[in-house]
Amino acid sequence: MLAYSVTNQDAEPFTYTITFTLVDDRGRAMSTHEETVASVGAGRTVRRTLEAVGYGGGGEPLGPEHVRIIDVKRVPSDEAPASAGSCPPSGLRLTADDGDAAMGLRVVGLHLENCGSRPYSLEGYPVLQLLDDELEPVDGIEILRGVGGIPMAGEGSGPPRPVTLRPGESAGATLAWRNTTQFGEAVTVPYVRVRAESGADPVVIAPNLDLGTTGELGVDPWKKETEEAATGSVRPQSS
Repeated sequence: MLAYSVTNQDAEPFTYTITFTLVDDRGRAMSTHEETVASVGAGRTVRRTLEAVGYGGGGEPLGPEHVRIIDVKRVPSDEAPASAGSCPPSGLRLTADDGDAAMGLRVVGLHLENCGSRPYSLEGYPVLQLLDDELEPVDGIEILRGVGGIPMAGEGSGPPRPVTLRPGESAGATLAWRNTTQFGEAVTVPYVRVRAESGADPVVIAPNLDLGTTGELGVDPWKKETEEAATGSVRPQSS
């Protein structure tokens, strides 16, 4: 086991996601591991242990010298994605997947699960606000309705249609962008505040949008996940 600590120096509770990488004796990465430390209070320090650190070639447990912290993300606890198996008071669980990438195209899927007890209806696009490292708004990026304007992203899911989610059902939407860098300053957006629709409770995700100098992010409308499985969701294309 490896002990580590998280200190919240902000004035409100934050939830932290720490990404560790395990390296061999020559410093080569072997695997990565992600830990979430939820609701660390303002000015508080929380101590945890990294349980399954792994083993070296001789079967001995890896020590601290074989563990690196490669990324730390923090979001306000009241806007953090709900953990698996839990359901927010809204009855809607909004999360993002790990995404996909190829040939400069980046794709991240949003997932909206009705974990409540009543049907939920919506129509349209997720409402997005781009945020920097300090969780302040990022200006100058055009959010396109649909991913058809993003090269190599295909036609996307088409126009919005009404969606009704019964308890246990889910809908998906897609974020797509390119990391092309030409003239100008490259922009990276570490966080996105997402609402299922206008007025819905916000959830802050950390997709790390490496937008390059494109200045554009495409977003498809919500579709039932079963419909996406039947029609095919946006994925990077190699040609």
